[in-house]
Parts: sequence; structure tokens; C-alpha cells
Amino acid sequence: MIYLDNSATTPLCREAKDAMLQAMECFGNPSSLHAGGSRAAALLRECRAAVGEALGERYLKDGQLIFTGSGTEATAIALLGTARAKERRTATTILTTDAEHPSVLRNLEILQKEGFHIVKIPTRGGTLDMDAVRAHCNKDLFMVSMMLVNNETGAIFPVAEVFAAARAANPACICHCDAVQGFLKVPMTVKSLGADLVTVSAHKIHGPKGVGALYVSPRLLTARAIIPVYGGGGQEFALRSGTENMIGIAGFAAACATANASKAKFAAHTAALSARLIKALEGGEIRTNLPQKRAPHIVNITLPDIKSETMLHFLDSKGIAVSAGSACSSHAAAPSHALLAFGLSAAEAASSLRVSFSMENTESDVDTLVAALSEGVVKLVRIHH
Repeated sequence: MIYLDNSATTPLCREAKDAMLQAMECFGNPSSLHAGGSRAAALLRECRAAVGEALGERYLKDGQLIFTGSGTEATAIALLGTARAKERRTATTILTTDAEHPSVLRNLEILQKEGFHIVKIPTRGGTLDMDAVRAHCNKDLFMVSMMLVNNETGAIFPVAEVFAAARAANPACICHCDAVQGFLKVPMTVKSLGADLVTVSAHKIHGPKGVGALYVSPRLLTARAIIPVYGGGGQEFALRSGTENMIGIAGFAAACATANASKAKFAAHTAALSARLIKALEGGEIRTNLPQKRAPHIVNITLPDIKSETMLHFLDSKGIAVSAGSACSSHAAAPSHALLAFGLSAAEAASSLRVSFSMENTESDVDTLVAALSEGVVKLVRIHH
């Protein structure tokens, strides 16, 4: 199989597999006080430091990095945990974009029912409307939640600029970044973003599924401005109860160290593959949807009146894996909200595919994809509008 769906998930790297196998031998509960528990607790500290270093935070204080079961869970703790931390507050506006991942949008819908005012900033063409951002930066701004890289179009949003504007208007404003799709793929650190909260996930960087992490700033910890969203035994500094998934965490840490060491190579390699694909499609019937500023590993394309699902199955029959948008909403009947926000019509959104690269992909993979797409455009049934 030629795997070109790396934004959905990535294959496990060898380093993550090796670390996970070793962690299987360290089976103690990190909360246990005996020698087996102490060994597991030491491994947990090492893994926390490795993920922190990949985020640009080598020296973590207690509570600054929380391991979770996914990026989605990390985001839920970030949004719900801060919004519910203080009963008395004056600021009630939460700023986000119209292209966010469902893990952000669905939790903001919950907060809207709890009395918060949600404002979605337009991202037409993959460009954030900064005038609209500035218009909503005032003392009523409680939080900004914004993705670094859009998972469907690859658009990079000016997170640091938005967070700075928000804090200038209200120094108490909480800033959350969903960095799942950008982590170790585009240049970023917690400090460069100016974030209070950062969500990351293992399986997007060749780590295992079922483990994510949430960075929490000392500012929020000191102010006790974040609380757990459910009760339990108080693991992960009382923010995420439940015995830690040590095997997954070990794989996550190893994947972070590996990806962190090859960030520059990843950017150059995937950018070259994306450029090769874009050049090959120039002047043909297939259109590329390219934001002005985008991550190197994602290319979104729109087919000429062919349903994306039809082409996806055709490519699958040729041994090529791509996706029809976000894997988290691939079974949804409605067209992608992110593509509609980009400016595509519902019909165009329903005829779009996402191609996403990794270090394991080659120029030959791109050429095979282009040949298969060309064949599909000739053979597949067109939609009549």
C-alpha cells in the first residue's frame, strides 16, 4: 500500500515500538510505593521530560505536562477545565475559528449552553481574518482556542499574533492551541506560541494511538485556573485521573525524540513531495486548494465533479490510501465545515481529497498517485449538478 493519509494517523516508528516493548517489562503502577512502582514512576518522569523537550520546555514543574488518552481528551480538559474552574467571572467570550477540529467545536458547544459566548473567526482561503480578531479583543475575552495547522487544508494560522492581541486586550485571557497537526511538523514551541495550554497527540508523529498530552502553563497552575473534568484517583497531578498508559506514553516519548531530531529533514522532504504533486496537477482538471501559508505535509485537492468517496475507493483498489477530509468526521453526511470555511461550495467540498505525506513517502509514491488520479478522472462517473 502507498500510504498518503498521514494526517489521519501515522505508522509506528521503530523507536516507538522498541520503547513500548521495553515498557511492557516495567509493569508496575507509577502510583505504587514499592520498587516496581518506583521504576514505573521514574520511566514516567523520563517520558514527561522527553515530550516537554519536544515542546521546547526542558524543565517542567509539577502539573505542566499531563498525559491523556488522546488529543481530544487533552482539549476537553483544556477547554472545560478552565471554563469551569472559577464560579465568578466577568469575561465570557471565547474566540475560535470556523475551521477548528470537532474536539474544539463540540466542547465549545457545551460551554455555549453553560453561558459562554462563542465567536468563530472566518478563515476563507486558509487566511485568518485578523481584523475580525482585533474587533473582538476586549476585556470580555475569556479564552482563545485556535489550531496551529488545519488538519484538512494544511493552513497555518497566526496563533502567536492572535494570542498577543488577546492578552494586550485582557491580560487574564487564557490561550489554548490545538497543535496536534502542527507538532514537530512546523516550527513551534510553547514560548513561541505564547500559549497557556497546548494539545498534542502521539499517533500523528509515528507514536501509538490512545495517548496525548496537555501542556499547562505555570500561570494557570498558580492561579488554580484549571480543574479536572471528572473525578478519580488523582493521577497526573489530579487533572486526569486513571492509571497512566505507560506503554503508550513510552512510545509517545520515543516518537517525540525521533521526530524532534529530524524536524528539518521532515519539512524539506514533505515540502518537496507536495511541490511535486502540485506541479504535476497544474493545468489539469484537478484543482489544488492551497492556503498562502501552509504546512509542508498536506495538500488538499478538488476533483472535477467526481465524489471524493468514489475516487477514494478507486485509489484504494490501486493500493493507494488518501482521505476525504478529517478521519474524525469521515462518516459524516454533511460536507466538511473546514472546506466550506475555506471557500469551497458544498459540491466542491464533497469532491475533495486530502493527501498527506511522511518521511516514508517517495517521489515514486507521488507519481503513482498522479497516474491513478488521471486514470480515475477519465474512468469515473461525473456528478451532474
